[in-house]
Amino acid sequence: MRIRVYQLVMAVFLMSTIQFMTLNKVSASSNDIASYAAKFYGTPYKFGGTTPKGFDCSGYIRYVFNEFNINLPRTSADQFKVGTSISKEDLMPGDLVFFKNTYKKGISHTGIYLGDNEFISAKSRGVLKANLKTDPYWAPKYAGAKRVANITKVAFDPVQVKSDEKMSEVFSDLSVEHPAVEAIIALNAIGVIKGYEDSTFKPEKTITRGQAAAMINRELKLKATTEVTFTDVAPDHQYAADIAALNEAGILQGYATGDFGINDKLTRAHLAAIVDRAFDLQEKIAGNVQVASNYNDVPSNHWASESIHALKTLDQTTVFQSKNFSIAKEATRAEFSAAVYSAISGR
Repeated sequence: MRIRVYQLVMAVFLMSTIQFMTLNKVSASSNDIASYAAKFYGTPYKFGGTTPKGFDCSGYIRYVFNEFNINLPRTSADQFKVGTSISKEDLMPGDLVFFKNTYKKGISHTGIYLGDNEFISAKSRGVLKANLKTDPYWAPKYAGAKRVANITKVAFDPVQVKSDEKMSEVFSDLSVEHPAVEAIIALNAIGVIKGYEDSTFKPEKTITRGQAAAMINRELKLKATTEVTFTDVAPDHQYAADIAALNEAGILQGYATGDFGINDKLTRAHLAAIVDRAFDLQEKIAGNVQVASNYNDVPSNHWASESIHALKTLDQTTVFQSKNFSIAKEATRAEFSAAVYSAISGR
């Protein structure tokens, strides 16, 4: 699940002073897009790859469409949310074709239609072609198509922002140099995490288990089939429905004592584990183990080691790019933002 196009545009807008904004129509023909996409046939697969040196699935799609000034979301699932739905009979070269239940449930792969039932996409063996009707793997997984070549988009030209300026337009205490600034602004734009009434964000303030449940569920939108039953969570508590939903889903569960620990501070180890359970971080890095993503202070036998490893690998900020992870340290609002943002906007 990645942040939608207009939300990312809003995030960029809030992160910098906009010099001017104009609306323009994308004029590229569908055949131009298909022809350009086909030029990368045989390009090797690279986890997280977004250039002709190596592509992953959605990185390839974005690279091709960026050539025509069409900015698409980073994941297949979110790419499926934009554009106009097209039936298989009405497919034209340049349309996006989508597939479900590949490496995970739901929309999980995108390709570009070339014509004559053929599409091209970045697969584990590189950028290759396949047939929508006859390929034994892809044909049964076809999920639909979208046409995005005529989307109206916002073009913007941000001016340079000095490094010592504050995010006065959004949060008075958030510097543009903060490593989690993009994550914080983007998640605030879609209502996952909010600031305070005094226009501050308090990036170093800690997160409680109750707050974590509420904020994660603002993205997941899960609903429990039963009411919350924890001794420290009143049925009418503002987080009760979110806590019940995440507990039932096995994402953030209560204690054996019958308490949820609603006011307990979230540690960095628990943050990694919870975000992993909520957004399948380990699935996203399957088959792409990177030794560089290990930490000096996280033993391989630690209960959250795999989640911590996955979080560092998928980190879209620089928040988790350090030699030590500090397992027991209480997680901050900035770290929470960086983890969730990386999870929903990562590969």
